[in-house]
Amino acid sequence: MSRRIVVVGGVALGSKAACRAKRVDPEADVYLIDRDEYISYGGCGIPFYISGDVSDVSELRSTSFHMLRDERFFLKDKGVVALTGTEVTRIDRQGKTVAIRRKDGTTDTLAYDKLVLATGTTPRMLPLPGRDLENVFTVANLHDALAIKEKVTEGSIGKAVVVGGGFIGLEMAEALADMWEIETSIVEVFDQIMPGFVSPSLATMARKTIEDKGVRVYTSEKVEALVGEGAVSAVKTDKRTLDADMVIMAVGVVPNTGLAKEAGLEVTPQGWIVVNDQMQTSDPDIYSGGDCAAVKNLVTGELGYFPLGSMANRQGRVIGTNVTGGSARFDGAVGSFVVKIFDNALAGAGLTADRASAAGFDAVGIQVAQFDRAHFYIEKEVIFLELVVDEKTRRVLGIQGFGGKDSGMVARINAVAPLLKYKPGVEEISNLELAYSPPFASAMDIINALGNAASNYLDGRYRPMTMEAFAACWENRSCGDTFFLDCRANADAQPFADKYPEIWKSIPHDQLVDRMDEVPKGKKLVLLCNTGVRSYEAQLNLNAKGITDNVSAGAGIAGLKTWGVDFGLDK
Repeated sequence: MSRRIVVVGGVALGSKAACRAKRVDPEADVYLIDRDEYISYGGCGIPFYISGDVSDVSELRSTSFHMLRDERFFLKDKGVVALTGTEVTRIDRQGKTVAIRRKDGTTDTLAYDKLVLATGTTPRMLPLPGRDLENVFTVANLHDALAIKEKVTEGSIGKAVVVGGGFIGLEMAEALADMWEIETSIVEVFDQIMPGFVSPSLATMARKTIEDKGVRVYTSEKVEALVGEGAVSAVKTDKRTLDADMVIMAVGVVPNTGLAKEAGLEVTPQGWIVVNDQMQTSDPDIYSGGDCAAVKNLVTGELGYFPLGSMANRQGRVIGTNVTGGSARFDGAVGSFVVKIFDNALAGAGLTADRASAAGFDAVGIQVAQFDRAHFYIEKEVIFLELVVDEKTRRVLGIQGFGGKDSGMVARINAVAPLLKYKPGVEEISNLELAYSPPFASAMDIINALGNAASNYLDGRYRPMTMEAFAACWENRSCGDTFFLDCRANADAQPFADKYPEIWKSIPHDQLVDRMDEVPKGKKLVLLCNTGVRSYEAQLNLNAKGITDNVSAGAGIAGLKTWGVDFGLDK
């Protein structure tokens, strides 16, 4: 007798699990149930459909060979019975059946041998006055995508407010501002965009890029109400009122785990379904994964939450294998991510320094700036990476970066991410073997340089200054306690020295040893170059002469300008 597998939820994990199960066991009866008419679509592509990068919504539902993934596709091409417009209302674990309700109101029961819960999430809607006004949207499914696209193409939206500065918020703000030239603002309740995912330094770099493109960003600001008569016309925060013809709510999600809870399955206090490394719930015949399930954080060892479409697909394959008798495992995740910021990318994996500290590590973030390719190669650009390490054990806990979307920065994140679950030390990053050719990388890649910088810091040879600390120091530069020593070539450094003669001096790093007598005494020295290499060498030379009250601006002038420090010079 063939086994029957019922999958509840048909977007990412569900469709993958169903198809994998049918491939492994062609004799199995596989049902894919979803209450929506749209199944198996690329939800992460919705902002790019809004922006016009994806020309038609059907592309989000199609295979790479242009077949629409609808009920017919699943039945004829995959052998999976897809029941759309059908809701599972109850799970009978003892009888191993699910109750279903079709869109016409009729009900039925469906028996299962193995059940998969891929019920996903629902966008969080803040309990605000005015939240039910017209033109207030979330970004959860293709219905939202079509409604937003229809509205912006009408030409009636002149101003938009995006509430939330996370993944969806940033991508939607870019889509509205860049393609449709809508005057767009982002309001984020935390003190930075992408809170919890990147350091304040990298978040500030991304914010400056966004603001340079004309999008206003308001952080540490709480939305109190949406205002309007029928349709939204303004967003009231605790600091200002912003005119708005459209509001995008992008403030996180809540898990769709009502079925699991009612069935008595174990869930976390936050509501995510608990699974083991074979993706089984507390009932061994019921599996779950994707956005509705908790995942082991491979850095902390604790249960975490990673709402990533890529991970849902990997988990779906594991589940499809196991519901047909296999024993595949999914160990957990380190939370690799990337988000497009206009012509740049913001990416990371593992923990930020703040999150690592909160998890009990003695964490520090070390920042490095370097060209993505050989310095002599014509097509190159500076990228910025931050390595998070535990000072006591030298263990690498995370990595984040910011750089051009075509710079290869994301490839560097992807090189380190798989190592994190093995608790690598900084020396393993220093010695990491990477493919090299001048059009693609430097002989000493920025990843290796990042490990070296972290090692030098932990060994006490390197005293870096963060971009935030430099900005605060620069703001208070007239206090008389700080002096800026520029180690670049005179052609680059002298304009700064001419503009700020009392606090800035140009001594190229290759002349420093012979000009030590020119170094100001009794001052805290801030050492600078373009990306931090020469200022570090200057730091070593100064230390050798007993001049130890110095710090090196780790990401250099390049990083500080990208961060937004205004030196009052054109170059």
